[in-house]
Amino acid sequence: MIIVLKPQPTPDQIQHVLERIEELGFQPHLSQGVSRTIIGVIGDERKLEATPLQAIDGVEQVIPVLKPFKLASREFRPEPTVIEVKGVRIGGGHLGIIAGPCAIECEESLFGIAEAVRNAGANILRGGAFKPRTSPYSFQGMGEDGLKLLKAAGERFSMPTITEVMDPRQLDLVCEYADMLQIGARNMQNFDLLKEVGRTDKPVMLKRGMSATVKDLLMSAEYIMSQGNHKVILCERGVRSFEDSTRNMMDLSAIPNAQGQSHLPIIADPSHATGRPDLIPAMARASVAAGADGVHIEVHTCPEKALSDGPQALLPDQFAALVDDLRRLADVLGRTVDSCESLTV
Repeated sequence: MIIVLKPQPTPDQIQHVLERIEELGFQPHLSQGVSRTIIGVIGDERKLEATPLQAIDGVEQVIPVLKPFKLASREFRPEPTVIEVKGVRIGGGHLGIIAGPCAIECEESLFGIAEAVRNAGANILRGGAFKPRTSPYSFQGMGEDGLKLLKAAGERFSMPTITEVMDPRQLDLVCEYADMLQIGARNMQNFDLLKEVGRTDKPVMLKRGMSATVKDLLMSAEYIMSQGNHKVILCERGVRSFEDSTRNMMDLSAIPNAQGQSHLPIIADPSHATGRPDLIPAMARASVAAGADGVHIEVHTCPEKALSDGPQALLPDQFAALVDDLRRLADVLGRTVDSCESLTV
């Protein structure tokens, strides 16, 4: 349920409405825009049918929300949400360019890739320290040592960093080193992890599960937001299909579909969606044209020696050409790409 307050409500009126909702046993979420103030009410709306909420001083309108994802819905927040991480904005016309290796392998490799993607125009550095793999015998990541290298690379090249957290027991450690958290496709419905991440203040990139609907994705975002963290970025990374010439099937329609239902930013990951470097640039451009708020691209200076997902990584010069295309496309669409600060030597 959404409670719309009258224009320019007083602080006392807002506080009174919040207290009244809590007295009734519900959880209020305040959202103050430039011209309107609304309060989301989380709980079983049927219990409020006999309660005259519109009689509360300062209340203009009470609107039922039929969607099961209340906080992530457009009804709760009509305008697009903009997520900021260390000065880089994603959403609301601002494109995030997230790039880096699939896995952190060593200092020399990570720093070389970080410098290359930074010079090409990426504004967020990615790298996996904990790697969920299909085979238990594959490289599993460097753990805390990898996190330390990622933080050092981010500081060296003035880039915010993002890495995956796989388990609630890793959360404090990852939060110590990374600026942004990633929830992978396999953990999209790990609800205990989602709730723990929701209790942090870090921006979260939530990847769509391989067999998940858009509604499933938004419900997982709701788990995070219900715990107080509203800084959620959705990510379309492809779904399973009968097609076997690509790693997954990239669902471009999920981008405008999610945006029509939710105010949260959504970015695209054509690297995991296609698994093929020859398809990544086209699908990245198509994603931005479809309305994506950014891209997530794997880059490696020597893919043939990569310890994880080398076959789907772009070379630095390929990535640089793609970023040039995305910048031109952004100009045509009236959107911007925030640049990182000058290099710190």
